[in-house]
Amino acid sequence: MKISKSRKRVLFLVVASLTVFALVANFFVFLGLTGADIRSQFSRLPLPSLPVKPWHSEDKVEGSYKPIDAHPISRLMEEADLEWAAYENSRSTTFRQTVGKYRRKYGRHPPPGFKEWYQFARKKNVHNIDDFEQIMDDLRPFWAIEPKVLRNLAANMWRDDKNGVSGIHIRDHKVVKESNGSWRTETLITLIKKIVKYLPDMDIATNRLDQPRVVVPWEDMQAHLEKEFETRRIPPKVDPDFTTGRDNLLNLTTDEEPANKEDPEWFPAHGKQYMEIAKLACPPESRARNSALTKADVEAQYKSRLGGIITNFNLSSDLCTVGPEIQDQHGFLYSGSTVIPTKRLVPIFGECKVNVNSDILFPANMYWKHDERYDYDEKHDNLDWEHKENSIIWRGVTSGGTQTADNWQRMHRQRLVNILNATEMADQAVRILTEQPEQQGEFENFRQFHPSDFAANHTDVGFTGTMSCVPDCSFYDKVYTIKPTAPFPEQFKHKFLVDVDGHSFSGRWHAFLESKSLGVKSTIFREWHDSRLFAWRHFIPMDNRYDDVYSILTYFLGVGAPRSQEVAGLQEDAYVMKHDAEGKRLANKGREWAKKVLRRDDIEIYMFRLLLEYGRIMDDNRDRIGYSGDGGELDKYDGVTDTNEVAH
Repeated sequence: MKISKSRKRVLFLVVASLTVFALVANFFVFLGLTGADIRSQFSRLPLPSLPVKPWHSEDKVEGSYKPIDAHPISRLMEEADLEWAAYENSRSTTFRQTVGKYRRKYGRHPPPGFKEWYQFARKKNVHNIDDFEQIMDDLRPFWAIEPKVLRNLAANMWRDDKNGVSGIHIRDHKVVKESNGSWRTETLITLIKKIVKYLPDMDIATNRLDQPRVVVPWEDMQAHLEKEFETRRIPPKVDPDFTTGRDNLLNLTTDEEPANKEDPEWFPAHGKQYMEIAKLACPPESRARNSALTKADVEAQYKSRLGGIITNFNLSSDLCTVGPEIQDQHGFLYSGSTVIPTKRLVPIFGECKVNVNSDILFPANMYWKHDERYDYDEKHDNLDWEHKENSIIWRGVTSGGTQTADNWQRMHRQRLVNILNATEMADQAVRILTEQPEQQGEFENFRQFHPSDFAANHTDVGFTGTMSCVPDCSFYDKVYTIKPTAPFPEQFKHKFLVDVDGHSFSGRWHAFLESKSLGVKSTIFREWHDSRLFAWRHFIPMDNRYDDVYSILTYFLGVGAPRSQEVAGLQEDAYVMKHDAEGKRLANKGREWAKKVLRRDDIEIYMFRLLLEYGRIMDDNRDRIGYSGDGGELDKYDGVTDTNEVAH
């Protein structure tokens, strides 16, 4: 049988294609790549007939959750999904877009090294190239301070050991010295070394203490921010490099203090009411400074009247809003153990802060340092949601503030253990929600719920040790039975993992988010990742007074029976249908998201960007340096063509 010339050409092309594929596949096997790696590499190979799509251009955002009833949590889940979808759809997909958005938002060129940072972030598969708002907010007021003053402070704040400051010193693209160091600076240096080749000479002052430092009075901060706004400009051309030969850096050839050393003006405030300091940084019309505002006035801004459910997580931790209500119910606010603040705007890096602080946030060392107490390991979380226990767990020590026999009941961890303890709640009544008997799917407050039996079946909380007591912790002997430590494998057997503050932030939060369980978060502290996490989509927010905890638990675990299903002797006064599918959905969304935006790669990307921005504000020529291009030189890198480049 004869084969036509056209069929011969087709056969030849098929054979040739298979041969090329086999050669390339063998090449990748030779390199030791797995099947997944090979697919990943092939996806990056440009095919002559197919244009490369811009990065993230084909990402799909799924539809929002559709509530099955009118419970506030159901509605908040829907709202959170919509907010998250808007966040996803606003992402830049090219360098051109990223640069343009930066200039429109901040009124400046990006800093020197921005293109290198962008490529670094892209190679590490950053999810949202625009979301570094925390960095910009933290550094914005420093544009009002002369760079040489900032350099002087950063170079010398570590000198008095009792003030709790360390120093890291970078010269010629190397970390050359650590001053008054600790495990925190040792850990941070391992992170900085991964990006130091891109950085100018600089000194970095870091907080050695658990608790934040800088509280600038409101009126002073407004003056700083106004001055920063006035300095915004976008000249046609700027120098693309940082300035070399800076003065006022630490002199590495001598240990003598410079005669012109700036005073950071620290003052000790251990064990004192923190709101007396914090309220100075609040606006005059806020609850913290305006006694005419009532508790009800401010609660309406961040809590639902139904069940006390948190509707605005950001405001629920805003001390200007909630501070007067929780100042006697949180250890840091009532009797902080390591409080050495200043009212002067000084450039000190910290792992966390409350909203009134002006510390410069960086990713906490505990998230970077490998520590089995805080690192998530999937092999320790081998139960799917359906097989986990219908309960909430918490373990920890009595950290949080300086405790005495007279004040321990005001501490936040102690209050959590008490309110979730069946024995403590034996004679107590709390507010939850109940379905309206005459209107299915609608809810109303029920204020006479006795949670003791519910707690006995669904809570597992307790202290594993005592600490931070004066003169000692013996007064706890008759209060608490110390429980054994529950490492992550034990905690992950439960569906709900509650996370609350200690002396400062909790280092367990990333692991909880990565797990197959669902995180319940109560905190007054802010961290580097906050803008990336959406309450009611990735985790459950909880009031710092815990007055909503049973409203939360009865929503997900259910309580009582509907009127038509009541059984003699088992009737409950309140009824909420079990929302187990909603709990599983939140747990899955939080887990998926953490693996996209809270990776060690994301910590590197964040720190790289932070130190570029920091390097610029410390530069005497900061108004005349930066990246002034339009981003077009990376069009090919980004897969941009004339037809598919879309401006944001």
